[in-house]
Amino acid sequence: EVQLVESGGGLVQAGGSLRLSCAASGFTSDDYAIGWFRQAPGKEREGISCISSSNNSTYYADSVKGRFTISSDNAKNTVYLQMNSLKPEDTAVYYCAAGWYPPGFVVVATTFNNLNTWGQGTLVTVSS
Repeated sequence: EVQLVESGGGLVQAGGSLRLSCAASGFTSDDYAIGWFRQAPGKEREGISCISSSNNSTYYADSVKGRFTISSDNAKNTVYLQMNSLKPEDTAVYYCAAGWYPPGFVVVATTFNNLNTWGQGTLVTVSS
């Protein structure tokens, strides 16, 4: 049973930074991807970043590219999302999700479709 536990959300002023963490357990394969989604009121859920465990290939949505950085500590089975230069429009519930992914494959936008196990979500609020 794969379980994901998120932490790190909170309140921050525009221009500030937060780091989200996703601690994973229960994987039966070394070949997986973990990504971050967010959902704001009235908007569809948006996949914003993803990383592959096999080769550290990463993907970023245009909305966060250049501001957010995804990274992993495989020894600790933890994925991080460093969020810098935060804007009020970044306010959302942030979720991490995981799923099997082919080893050595480049992470692309459609990688999000493989992520079928979800964390509980953590709220990020950016004030102006």
